[in-house]
Amino acid sequence: MQQNHYDILIFDGLGEVSMSSQTVNTVEDIFDSSLNLEDTHYKEGYSEGYTDGLSSGKDEGNQVGLKTGFEVGEELGFYRGCIEVWNAAILVEPTCFSSRVQKNIKQMDELLRKYPFPDPENESATDTIDSLRLKFRTISATLNIRLEYDGYPKASTIDKSGF
Repeated sequence: MQQNHYDILIFDGLGEVSMSSQTVNTVEDIFDSSLNLEDTHYKEGYSEGYTDGLSSGKDEGNQVGLKTGFEVGEELGFYRGCIEVWNAAILVEPTCFSSRVQKNIKQMDELLRKYPFPDPENESATDTIDSLRLKFRTISATLNIRLEYDGYPKASTIDKSGF
């Protein structure tokens, strides 16, 4: 059996070159490596693609999470502001709202306090915010006021307003 020693230069596509030594036992080994070239490139491409995808996926997930967290925080802040205004009105004039409305305001305040801020992925977070929305609509309807949370104005909304 004939043994040959070869030095192989490896180019990684970023201008980096590395060298690998390999001993080939027969002429057939040379052809086997040529036949497996497509499979080798496929595996290398998959590995690089997976690494790049993992990195970009984390970045994209971070951006989506930041945006979603901001929107939820903004909505919860709106509800907190409404509760504070209503409670201030009750302090100034205790009979300004019916006992039923005052009870709903208190329940809404309790819902907001039990929102799982440290663990937003908790399943109760979705249930709590849905309950807050419902309670807010109930209070608004009972007070016969049209008060809605529409979120932060979008660029298209600002353009239409004339500002």
